[in-house]
Amino acid sequence: MAMEFGIQFFPCVGPAEKSAADYWGEALHLVGLADELGFTSVRTVEHYFHPYGGYSPNPVVFLAAAAMRTQRARLVTGAVLPAFNNPLKVAGELAMLDAISGGRLEAGFARAFLPHEFAAFGVSLDESRARYGEGVEQVRRLLEDEVASHRGEFHAFADITSLPRPTQRPRPPFWVAALATPASFEWAGRNGHGVMAIPMAGGAMAGLIETYREAWRAGGHPGEGRVMLAFHMFCDHDRERAAEIARPNLEAYLKRLVDGARHWLDGENSADYPGYAEIIASLDAETFESQVEKGAAWVGTPDDIAESARAYHASVGGFEIASFQVNFFQIGVEDAEASMRAFAADVPERLADLM
Repeated sequence: MAMEFGIQFFPCVGPAEKSAADYWGEALHLVGLADELGFTSVRTVEHYFHPYGGYSPNPVVFLAAAAMRTQRARLVTGAVLPAFNNPLKVAGELAMLDAISGGRLEAGFARAFLPHEFAAFGVSLDESRARYGEGVEQVRRLLEDEVASHRGEFHAFADITSLPRPTQRPRPPFWVAALATPASFEWAGRNGHGVMAIPMAGGAMAGLIETYREAWRAGGHPGEGRVMLAFHMFCDHDRERAAEIARPNLEAYLKRLVDGARHWLDGENSADYPGYAEIIASLDAETFESQVEKGAAWVGTPDDIAESARAYHASVGGFEIASFQVNFFQIGVEDAEASMRAFAADVPERLADLM
């Protein structure tokens, strides 16, 4: 199969800049273009309390609306955070979305990484990995088993039939969100899940993807697994105009990300998050130019983007899905739509040989 292209929504604004009604209204307009333009998936996040992601406390709500604007696009939670949710509630909500969408859900899970969220929920950062592993396993059992039981460290249930039952059997595909920790990539591969990652780490991504592929094979799963990488994308037939629009919005997005994760820079630490202060510090030094140069942002003409995609694909040893932020920070809906149309008209056919 050829590489697929999806769209994702990571709100990075607050009420002073744009209301939630305006943000999600614009997002749903763009979602309505997905089938027409050949984008095969729609994705959004779960975050809280801060302009970095805080407009999206429940991805299921948005994806249920997105299901009504599409007929074919897959709907991806990118991602649900088990650390802050009861698995009984998560399993029921995911199966309900699977039903509403006619079996188009793909369920992504993440550990969460923002210390302020853990503090607000009263959850220890040092429990992150344990809560995550337990939560994903419990949701899996609730979706797969007609009668499920599991006693974990944080949640337990016995002889539960979770309703509704999933439309896809035995359950929707699972994805694991991973940033830069090799153990997260290995865990995803070993357990037979797809991996969702962010190429802001630059050249390290090649090794992380290989770790995932090796773990996938070692786990005895058929094929090579599935890798979805997230990129900021802005396409325009005028290279200078593309940069003029994308540059301030990408740099504002990066600053807001660092602000949301600033506790790591202020001395927060946890054995579950080795090296995160260094990761956030490195992101603090990123610019529009550095992101484009390392292939984490695809900005420019269709020729430029096709070249960026081909080069990055080769540099990391290949991946299956590119998931695009198309309206990052305050890019207007008209510009985002024009970018999606320019990309769809010219770029996918140039990359049809990439797997």
